[in-house]
Amino acid sequence: MALSQSDLEHLCRLAKLDPDDTAKQLFAAQCGDILRYMDTLAEVDTENVEPLYSPVSHFSASRDDIPKRIQSADAILAGAPATDGTYFMVPRIVEGK
Repeated sequence: MALSQSDLEHLCRLAKLDPDDTAKQLFAAQCGDILRYMDTLAEVDTENVEPLYSPVSHFSASRDDIPKRIQSADAILAGAPATDGTYFMVPRIVEGK
């Protein structure tokens, strides 16, 4: 199946491309090759073939969402340059009006 000139122009507009004539010829040939390959794939008999979503098996790596304290607040704040005992103290970046 060849790509018509109007289809090619339409694709270029959709992709916001403005190729020169040489690039358009190359693009049309490549699109034609892709469409011919799709036609070949469409001829394959898949009547009794189960759908394959992935060639590898997947498992869910999810875990129960259980909150747990790994470190204490004091241990975390101990590495801060400045704290008020409860929060990190940081320099003001945005000046208020």
